[in-house]
Amino acid sequence: MKIIVCIKQVPDTKGGVQFNPDGTLNRGAMLAIMNPDDKAGLEAALRLKDQYGAEVTVITMGLPKAKEVLVEAMAMGADKAILVTDRVLGGADTWATSTTLAGAIRNLEYDLIIAGRQAIDGDTAQVGPQISEHLNIPVISYTQKLEIEGDYVVAQRQYEDRYHVVKAKMPCLITALAELNEPRYMTPGGIFDAHEAEVIMYGRDKLIDVDDADLGLKGSPTKIAKASDKVRKGAGEQVNLDPEASVGYILEKLKEKHVI
Repeated sequence: MKIIVCIKQVPDTKGGVQFNPDGTLNRGAMLAIMNPDDKAGLEAALRLKDQYGAEVTVITMGLPKAKEVLVEAMAMGADKAILVTDRVLGGADTWATSTTLAGAIRNLEYDLIIAGRQAIDGDTAQVGPQISEHLNIPVISYTQKLEIEGDYVVAQRQYEDRYHVVKAKMPCLITALAELNEPRYMTPGGIFDAHEAEVIMYGRDKLIDVDDADLGLKGSPTKIAKASDKVRKGAGEQVNLDPEASVGYILEKLKEKHVI
């Protein structure tokens, strides 16, 4: 089994957020971490490797700095790592990003592609499903449990108050929730081997069946009107009831939201 895991280096907001004049994130100036949903997806792939002897390849698009997150992934147990980087790819929205990653993945053999549900810097949850559309393969999003049955992937797809069990024949793509598992730590031996391992570099010339008009900031139909690192929260709903009525009100709200 060959598994590709799409991971992303995202800003660690504890270190502050900085923007470029065009509203895009100044990623080179910020502390960075592996996106949590992607790390859960990587752990899922590594567990399949432990169980079936799968080969795990991690891929990311970003600045040369993004090599750090690939080294971390190999230190956790990934076998190969690919960094897709080129000046023409800068400023990409979800469409341009998914187009780029799909173009890179067309160079590779795969049975299963795993992506995180969404990245904490954009929260769109669009890139994974868009990659599946570009590659014309099935997708199961919001995966909270994953199993392999022969040539099929069987996944629990999370909803707000329930889950669906969905089955798809490989090759296919799933998007993983952070709740899917508890990612493993890097090992000392893994860290040493990862720093010795080669990170494969892909530029624009390695993207298959991709039009220049769909790349980078110029190829991004979504434009940022305004960017901010602080979002004001509303005051919320306020009620003034006696204790007995307050209990009834809270219970009704919990039932309405399917909490109880």
